[in-house]
Amino acid sequence: MINVLIVGKGKMGCLLKNRAEELGMNCLGCCDVLDPSLLEQNKDRIDVILDFSHPDNLTWILEQIRGTKIALVEGTTALSKEQKEAMEKAAEDNPVFYSANYSYGIAVFHKILELAAPLLKDSFDIEIVETHHNQKADAPSGTALALLETIDPGKEYDPVFGREGVIGKRGREIGIHALRGGTVAGIHEVGFYGNDEILEIRHTANSRMIFVDGALKAARFLCGQEPGLYSMVDLLK
Repeated sequence: MINVLIVGKGKMGCLLKNRAEELGMNCLGCCDVLDPSLLEQNKDRIDVILDFSHPDNLTWILEQIRGTKIALVEGTTALSKEQKEAMEKAAEDNPVFYSANYSYGIAVFHKILELAAPLLKDSFDIEIVETHHNQKADAPSGTALALLETIDPGKEYDPVFGREGVIGKRGREIGIHALRGGTVAGIHEVGFYGNDEILEIRHTANSRMIFVDGALKAARFLCGQEPGLYSMVDLLK
């Protein structure tokens, strides 16, 4: 049986806890940096931590797992460059799984873009649009930024985050746009706009459960792995 600990007490944390228990995992509960006792007192029992909370929790988590064999499934978005570097450093000693989106469909979306973008980028304009519920704090979404990285890994294009005013002729750019409203779990679209033709690729999440199930698949995968930084690419394999 896998012993899991959830960091975060919001909607995602509760969904992770309930689903983990449904799948037969032993969930020790939910905690965070303001209520740290579950993590601090159970280091010898925890197999894997799942964190889908707030960037402020990450530094504390990395400090707590240092010197242990605890694995970490990290899904918090809006991490800083320094936090990502710290997570990569931690992966030298602990198994760490990081993704901006734990949907299997989004993982396949990236695979499609890896094929399509090199074929289209020189003759098609590219735009990314993401839509989320009205409670989402960060924009654009971490998934949209990850899609941008897949489309333009060499940073050949200028990212343009929304447009306003007299902007003039389009340059060598990729537009990224964030829409917020209602209870939308997540919609991500990439459009390739050519002369007299348009190719659009779209993924719609109908509930957060696709992210919950993906995260718990990652947790099962990570248990028993050697230290290292893992991603959805490894899970697809």
